[in-house]
Amino acid sequence: MPKQKRTKPHIPLRLNILFFMVFILFSSLILRLGVVQIVQGEEFQEVVERTSSDVTPVEAPRGLIYDRYGNLLVGNEHVHTVTFTNRHTSAAEMLEISQRLSELIDVDADDIFESRYEQERKDFWSVLYDEKFEELLPLSEAQERDLTDGEVYHERIDAVSEEHLEMISDEEWESFAIWRDLRRGMNNVPHKLTSVSHEEAARIMEHMENLTGIDVIRDSKRIYTYGSHLRSIMGNVGSIRSENLERMLSQGYERTDQVGNTFLEAHYEAVLRGRPGTIETFTNRDGEQVQPPEVTEGSRGNDLILSFDLELQQQIEDIIDDITSERSGSYVGEPDAHIVMMEPETGDVLAMYGSGNTASPMQSSYEMGSSVKGATLITGFSNGLIRPGEVIIDRPTNLGADGGGSISSVVNMGPINDLEALERSSNVYMSTVAMRLAGFTPGVSTSWENWQFGFSWLRDHFGEFGLGTSTGIDLPGESTGITGPITPEPGNMVFLTYGQYDTYTPLQLAQYTGTIVNDGVRVAPRVVTEIREASNQTGDIGAISQIREPKVMNIIDTDPSYFNRVKEGFNRVVTGERGTARAYFQNRDYTLGAKTGTAQSFFEGQNVNNQTFVAFAPYDDPEVVVSVVVPFVSTEDGNAGIANTLAEAALDAYFDLKENRKGPEVPDNGSADAEE
Repeated sequence: MPKQKRTKPHIPLRLNILFFMVFILFSSLILRLGVVQIVQGEEFQEVVERTSSDVTPVEAPRGLIYDRYGNLLVGNEHVHTVTFTNRHTSAAEMLEISQRLSELIDVDADDIFESRYEQERKDFWSVLYDEKFEELLPLSEAQERDLTDGEVYHERIDAVSEEHLEMISDEEWESFAIWRDLRRGMNNVPHKLTSVSHEEAARIMEHMENLTGIDVIRDSKRIYTYGSHLRSIMGNVGSIRSENLERMLSQGYERTDQVGNTFLEAHYEAVLRGRPGTIETFTNRDGEQVQPPEVTEGSRGNDLILSFDLELQQQIEDIIDDITSERSGSYVGEPDAHIVMMEPETGDVLAMYGSGNTASPMQSSYEMGSSVKGATLITGFSNGLIRPGEVIIDRPTNLGADGGGSISSVVNMGPINDLEALERSSNVYMSTVAMRLAGFTPGVSTSWENWQFGFSWLRDHFGEFGLGTSTGIDLPGESTGITGPITPEPGNMVFLTYGQYDTYTPLQLAQYTGTIVNDGVRVAPRVVTEIREASNQTGDIGAISQIREPKVMNIIDTDPSYFNRVKEGFNRVVTGERGTARAYFQNRDYTLGAKTGTAQSFFEGQNVNNQTFVAFAPYDDPEVVVSVVVPFVSTEDGNAGIANTLAEAALDAYFDLKENRKGPEVPDNGSADAEE
């Protein structure tokens, strides 16, 4: 059999060429790596060690705040802010920086002579005149006395006199204002010094090489478009307070961040806060910039839509200021008044204002007098202590030997029912609820039964209306009022029934009125109605992120007819022949229910009256409630009716705006107030 011929394997020429090229490339790569690793390794290592990067957070603008009609209440203004990063800078170096910086910017040095800066002024002199400072206690004497460095410093500082400080010139005092701020920063953390104009920022940038640690960043500050209106509600933005520092650092804040510290700005901090950006700078060992900074943009915080009607708010403020000014002679002390207007169904606060020197309507509390009698009647009806339509004789009533005195109404009204008791404001009718609760019958009983229980029992029921308890408003700092002590006199429990013992806030009084209007549904006052995403278009409001629904605090479980009975009595206050407010609200296009109140109190050692007024309108389909509190009015004749007049003007303003809106007024100077 013939042998088969074996075929020799054949590799194409092109494949050999490809293998050869791959071999050359790998060889080149290995050679290059060797050069970098062995020949240039030390050089590159030195560059790495010489170059460092610092990442500085840049605060993003906070969210905007609008009223219910889209009027911008709080905005942001872009500014240039000077920062200083203290990298263990000596006092002498800080002095040099402050002197150079004071030549480039305008410095406000008006407050430098306040007593709180006395120590710092002496420290400044010690750096400015270091040789003279050492002469105050020569080193040889200090060594002879074996003093420590700290003891030497304190003796020298104590020896700095006013004559020494007079050596400092006006220009040097301007440097001091900056030097003082430079020292407040923490090591290696950028510290904000001041906002500067565009021209000042440009001058600083030109001299940056001589201003170690100084930088200029893009920043923003709060602008209040309508000046002081609603400022007490908005709150303030500032540095993180020491008591909140640890908590906020754990949440990702920087020590230098600006945060909301009071009221709306604080309560909605998480919503309003923007997502911060960063600026990363690259420097060598000598602090010289080796490449352009890398900027990472942040984003603005979300916006808030408030329940407030700014145009109504402005009119309410003018009404209070004008009327209290006209009636200033009626007060013991400075004129003062509070108004809260609110939608009962939603809890939306439409306007809230307090004048004078007292706190806001959610923080000031007073004895309210007869305005709270609606809660007394419904509590009595609900618990079988009194019946709708029941007739009681209104006459002076002795509370017995243990009761602590007697009670009476303004006049002896004789036989009256519950509607007349509200219309004419009978104290005796209301006190019947407390007396029956404690088992006391005038002229029959000689002692009171478990009257101590009556205090807590009445307060619990009043709390269901919002009196003496938190209203649930979405703002911090609310007062719940002052609870009077349980004294040995049961008569004080009786005083509770007509508002003469515990104190309540004007906001609580408004919620109480709304609870009656809502047939026992207590709705929390609401300041923020919507949260909106930040819009990229100037002047536009962004898409809805969250709608804050009305919050029901509790529901009073009782017969709805009881509320209707009280509302009818409230209507008779302004329409009845003997209504306590019958002289007001005449010839109006709207109807209402209302209740007046007068509480005897004390102010600066004098007897005074707290005038109060609550109302809802329209009567058949209420859409607004109002509470008015006018404290510290003189008891002399001719001073009555201030609260009634204010309520009348406030409701007139509300219904007038339903027909004719012109928009809120911009401050007279044509410019908004900026955050200090």
